[in-house]
Amino acid sequence: MGIGELFVLAVGLSMDAFAVSICKGLAIGRSSLKASLIVGLWFGFFQALMPLIGYFVGMQLSDLIQAFDHWVAFVLLAAIGISMIVESCSKDEEESPSLTARAMLPLAVATSIDALASGIALAAVDGSIYWAVAFIGLTTFILSGFGVRLGAIAGSRYKSRAELAGGLILIAIGIKILAEHLIEGV
Repeated sequence: MGIGELFVLAVGLSMDAFAVSICKGLAIGRSSLKASLIVGLWFGFFQALMPLIGYFVGMQLSDLIQAFDHWVAFVLLAAIGISMIVESCSKDEEESPSLTARAMLPLAVATSIDALASGIALAAVDGSIYWAVAFIGLTTFILSGFGVRLGAIAGSRYKSRAELAGGLILIAIGIKILAEHLIEGV
């Protein structure tokens, strides 16, 4: 996976966290560097951890799925993307202004479940997982911190657009992986 594809994947995966960060900023009501850093660290850490876990799970299963790994990557990324698109159409939920571990842990885990599945997909393609998870974590950290500030300033009108964009990006990556493997096999 090239740097361009990795960048697109990182941005796509971080859109859930970005959308929740906007809501968190809206709930906090003021733009604070401390709040941006706290939210960014929570989301960035879990967005890096989950694909790493998924990658090692995927590697354990690689011998079993090698013949159809491109289909696994496509199905996982498409499912995540479709889920994000559906979420973008649902009603907005109220967000608590709390930045405690009790408030942030469930959000960080919930927004990074898709990253776990993408880690399984990453096991199907060549590349350094450590570089990928660092890049995904850093991208999510930056976008989440920015999301808190944006939410405090602009409100919640960008939440659904961010989730929709992230879903479309992940579906496009899945289609690209599938197309590359199918064309290679012809």
